[in-house]
Amino acid sequence: MRLSRYFLPLLKETPASAEIASHRFMLRASMVKQHSAGIYSWLPMGYKVMRKIEHIVREEQNRAGAVEMLMPTIQPAELWRESDRYDDYGKEMLRITDRSGRELLYGPTNEEMLTDVFRTFVRSYKELPQLLYHIQWKFRDEVRPRFGVMRGREFLMKDAYSFDIDMDAAVVSYNKMFIAYLNTFARMGLKAVPMRADTGPIGGDLSHEFLILADTGESEVFCHADLVDMPAPGLDVDFNGNLQSLVDERTALYARTDEMHDAQAFEA
Repeated sequence: MRLSRYFLPLLKETPASAEIASHRFMLRASMVKQHSAGIYSWLPMGYKVMRKIEHIVREEQNRAGAVEMLMPTIQPAELWRESDRYDDYGKEMLRITDRSGRELLYGPTNEEMLTDVFRTFVRSYKELPQLLYHIQWKFRDEVRPRFGVMRGREFLMKDAYSFDIDMDAAVVSYNKMFIAYLNTFARMGLKAVPMRADTGPIGGDLSHEFLILADTGESEVFCHADLVDMPAPGLDVDFNGNLQSLVDERTALYARTDEMHDAQAFEA
C-alpha cells in the first residue's frame, strides 16, 4: 500500500480535549477518532497497533495453557440476576430491552456467561481444570472517561476464567495468569508492578492489579524498589511446573504505606 493511498488523516492542531501526551499523539497521528466521551473509532494505523498488542496477549495466554473462545457482547439479564450481581454494577452497566421485552445488557465482564457455558457442557470433575479466555469488546459507563483510551467506556478486553477441582488447583491457575501478565507487559516494553487489589463486585479473596509506572498517573504507588527492578519471569517458564516461588518472590516485596522502609513512590 502506497502512503499516498493510505487513510492517514493527520491533525495539525492538538484537540482541546486531549489531556495527556499519549492521547494527543494518538489523535494527531490518526490512530483513533473520538466520537463521544470514552467512545473511539480505531483508524487504520491505530488498529494495526491494537492487533499487534492483541497478538502478544494471545501468544502469552496460549503459552500459559489457556484455550481461546469467543462470547457475545450482549448478555441476558437473567444470568446476572441468578448470580445476584445485576444491581452491583449500578449505572456502569448498559441495560437494554429488545423488541420482545427481554432484558439484556452490554457485557462489562463475562463470569456469568462463561459459567453458563461451563455448566451446560462439563459433567465430571475428571474434565477439570479448564482455563478459558476470550478477547472481546466490553462496555462500562464510566462516570468520568478520560486519558483517551486509557479510561474509555467501550474497550477491547482479554478476560480469562478457570474452573478447578479445589482451592489449591485454583491458585495454580491464578499463578499461571500472574506470570503470563508479567511476561505480556515485558514484551510490550512496559514496567508493570503487581499490587494487591480489592476484588469488588467480582468477588473472591485473591486479586492483583498490574500497575504501569508512568509520568502521568492517577495515584501514587508505594512499593519496594527491588520489585520495580525485578525482571519478568521470561518466555522459558514451565507453566506445568511449580510457579508459586516466582509469585512469592514478587508478592513478598509489598510495602505497606504506613511502613515506608526500603520503599519508593511512583506514579501509576
